[in-house]
Amino acid sequence: MAGSNLEADLWISEYITPWDIYVHGVTEILTYKKTAFQEMYIVQSGAYGKGLVLDGKWQSSTADEFLYHEALVHPAMIMHQAPKKVLVLGGGEGATIREVLRWQSVEKVKMVDIDGEVVEACQTHLPEMHQGAFSDPRTELVIGDALEVLDQSEEQWDVVISDLSDPIEEGPSFKLFTKEFYEKVNRVLAPDGKFVLQAGPVAPPYIATHARLFNTLKTVFENNVSYTTFVPTYGEPWSVTVSSHTPINTRPEPSVVDQLLQEKTTGNFKLVDGVTLLGLLQTPVYVRRAIAQHQEIFTLSEPPKFFGKGVSH
Repeated sequence: MAGSNLEADLWISEYITPWDIYVHGVTEILTYKKTAFQEMYIVQSGAYGKGLVLDGKWQSSTADEFLYHEALVHPAMIMHQAPKKVLVLGGGEGATIREVLRWQSVEKVKMVDIDGEVVEACQTHLPEMHQGAFSDPRTELVIGDALEVLDQSEEQWDVVISDLSDPIEEGPSFKLFTKEFYEKVNRVLAPDGKFVLQAGPVAPPYIATHARLFNTLKTVFENNVSYTTFVPTYGEPWSVTVSSHTPINTRPEPSVVDQLLQEKTTGNFKLVDGVTLLGLLQTPVYVRRAIAQHQEIFTLSEPPKFFGKGVSH
């Protein structure tokens, strides 16, 4: 195309639907490994800095990960107002626990990831993401299966964050988006606790999957809200849900939120403040209509399976 000069010799093509791909130009492969669980690349991209790619699906990049990680963590933390104990399931880059540790009330964050080789690679190659969070004395890192950890846990958690990779059939987490999994989470959640789920894309071609995830959550938790953030490297709007047994205020006063963040966090947010939170929590009508329409739930016998992997070429 006139006026367009392609600068990369290596491209990672992510399959979005059977008819759509999203391609990122890569200038350098920093590390590659086929682990026991998934295929991992950490790359230097042309436009979005360093990126983590698992099973061909873009997980995060240093340029825009704040749009995902701040949106994932802080709404529930703000709703709780003073979380002390936070459990993070997944989150290999360490960016999720980085955001949790912004809260001065947090005494302990336990991160559970099944793939130690991915975590180790992120610690080495993505310091911009974890920013030393793995070394914080409040952090406990567990390399293990989230299901087993939940079964064995005797602790109760103020916030549980499920930051698991997408449930593609070949990946390690496709069974962790089910009613049975949410029941296990519910058992370890404090009475006023919040459960956060990265709940997949909400582009119209597959909004039904998100709607079914949301309706599955409704079988376990009394109050649930779906909200959306747009992360450019994903190429589509991405959803997060917060679930609780106590009421969720979807119309928080921005000035009150700003005061809370000023008093109880280390600040320096790039995305989240009172106005942003108010906007995030207004679920679009097409999402609400899909939730009303697609009532089927996901179980271990019928788990969700997102479309797609990707290739480098």
